[in-house]
Amino acid sequence: MPTANCSHGDYPLHNSSNPGTLIVTGASRGIGAAIAQLAGHRGYAVAVNFSTSETEADAITREIIANGGSALAIHADVSREDHIVDMFERAERELGPIKGLVNNAGITGGFGRVEDVTAEALERTLKVNVTGAILCAREAVKRTSTKHGGTGGAIVNISSRAAHIGAPGEWVHYAATKGAIESFTIGLAREVATEGIRVNAVSPGLIETDIHTSGAPGRLARLVPTVPMQRAGLPHEVAEAVLWLLSPTASYTTGAILSVSGGR
Repeated sequence: MPTANCSHGDYPLHNSSNPGTLIVTGASRGIGAAIAQLAGHRGYAVAVNFSTSETEADAITREIIANGGSALAIHADVSREDHIVDMFERAERELGPIKGLVNNAGITGGFGRVEDVTAEALERTLKVNVTGAILCAREAVKRTSTKHGGTGGAIVNISSRAAHIGAPGEWVHYAATKGAIESFTIGLAREVATEGIRVNAVSPGLIETDIHTSGAPGRLARLVPTVPMQRAGLPHEVAEAVLWLLSPTASYTTGAILSVSGGR
């Protein structure tokens, strides 16, 4: 199975322009790592956020720097407000003005039926997937909104096709948090539309990451036949969609939920 990290050869050459500082939460592995790598090659100064995977985050940071980019690994648990505030302050202080945020950090809360979900697991999943994303967006808005003296920016939230499928028998609770993220995306997009900020979401389908191999071995192979394109996606395919939404070429796109799911 392909790894989550992509080589320099998978990306366009480094862009000499400087689109500003981008914070990518949960950027040490999988989709988040692919987003951070591609953003670095596109010229962003990337804050590579991690909660537990310090070694992996450092590797992503070194890869970006080795290819002429600017990056900084920052530890922060997005379920904690104080960690979020510190992350934004450090990224701005050490990398420069914040111009973008990718809310990628998320957990599944475990596999199982709703009848087996514990209050503790549900609370933790909500804190990371919903509360953390909203608070990160709050900090991004404070720094980029023209209402607050900023020059504008872009936010991309990572949702999931589970929000539309419901994920019965597996992780309905996780799907519910992603449904909340999509509602939040639409509401915030409309709230800050006149303040120079665009807010969108990317909704990945089955993607080859360790969420399947570590949490539910065999899940990917079992579900691939349900994908019209008859294959799982790769992290860099999601990253391309995210970088488009962050870029000026998506200047008239806000409040959108972009499905990257092979038609699923």
